[in-house]
Amino acid sequence: MKRILSIVVLTIAGMTLFAQTPNMDFFRSELNRPQATHADRLATLETLRDLEVTGIGDFYHEALRTLLSVEPNITSINERDVMDRSIIIVAQGLGQEAYLEAAADLWQAVLTFDVIRDTSQGLAMQEALSALGQIGAQEYLPHIIQRLNDFNALAQSDLETRRRHQRGVVGAINALTALGEPEGFRPVFFAANGWYDSSIRAMASTALPNIVEDPGEIIAEIIRDPSITPPIKYEAWREMLRTRAPDESKAMVASVALATSWNYMTPNVAWQTILNDMRMSAIDNIRVLGVHDESVYTNLARTYTSQATSNTPNYDMITRVINALGTVATDEAVDLLMQFLQQLHDRRQVGPWGQRERAILQTILPALGNTGSQNMDLRMLLTTIERASYYTGAEQGWARNALRALGY
Repeated sequence: MKRILSIVVLTIAGMTLFAQTPNMDFFRSELNRPQATHADRLATLETLRDLEVTGIGDFYHEALRTLLSVEPNITSINERDVMDRSIIIVAQGLGQEAYLEAAADLWQAVLTFDVIRDTSQGLAMQEALSALGQIGAQEYLPHIIQRLNDFNALAQSDLETRRRHQRGVVGAINALTALGEPEGFRPVFFAANGWYDSSIRAMASTALPNIVEDPGEIIAEIIRDPSITPPIKYEAWREMLRTRAPDESKAMVASVALATSWNYMTPNVAWQTILNDMRMSAIDNIRVLGVHDESVYTNLARTYTSQATSNTPNYDMITRVINALGTVATDEAVDLLMQFLQQLHDRRQVGPWGQRERAILQTILPALGNTGSQNMDLRMLLTTIERASYYTGAEQGWARNALRALGY
């Protein structure tokens, strides 16, 4: 009985397999008939696609080669459309099959149907590029990156040309996302901030986290690059904050953003405002993420001094610097805050002393109290302020509160 049952099961399985796997020789014959037209080949491919057959990557590869060989014979717009539709089916099939052996011919399809040719509508190129990503064609990563760089650098104003080129861009983004190599992050980032329609920019932006989880070094390079404008630098910094990168990496980029906000010189007022915004954002995040390197202290001191000595001080910026140092609370941070406090103390004795100095003093003293420092020089300076007669009662009270917060 068991033997009979096994035979029945095997028979059913064989019938199912036969139903799912048609005679591929028939389709090969139809595709390669000498009398076959472009429309005939499309009909054959559509029939096979609709059968949803799997495991036929080799057939799709053969079909792609056939289509490339007959492409020069196209004589009309209608035949061009038919060819595009055929290439799309084959490229999608190769992508689904992850048929890496077809990489070279897929790249040839990219070149053959590149939108630099006025006859190309871009859809065939798009699908060929996408398929290269799906099959894992790492060998063609540099070529895909270069093609997207070319698109990024050449803005298109003509609506029809723009539409066609953006199809190629979509294919390149798809490929770089699927390949998932760090080198692909930079060109996709520039696509997300490029000349394209909002839908394309949004697609590129969505793709970025899927390419690399920690793009810290790549973004730091973008921010440092002197050829890149402040709006793009600032967007790169904000992109870093959106990533899943570890805090250490974000702290490193925060250091770069702060330094660049000072190092990049421009007479453009709008850009100066953007650099100032990037500086404030970097300082806010240093307060949370911590100090990555010694340059942070130098640039925080520079930021504080530029405002504390200005005829039109930005108290918001001063407060951000002081709060960042007070929160970080390293020995270096405490030393800087003490330096700022000593400057105020000296001015309190000889003048001038006004609302600006008093406002800064009111911010620095609690920040020092929050550091938990046991620095004896700090204790001595705070005690002097608490007791000196040239300070007001309120000012003395701020110093007293700082001492209490430090445990004295």
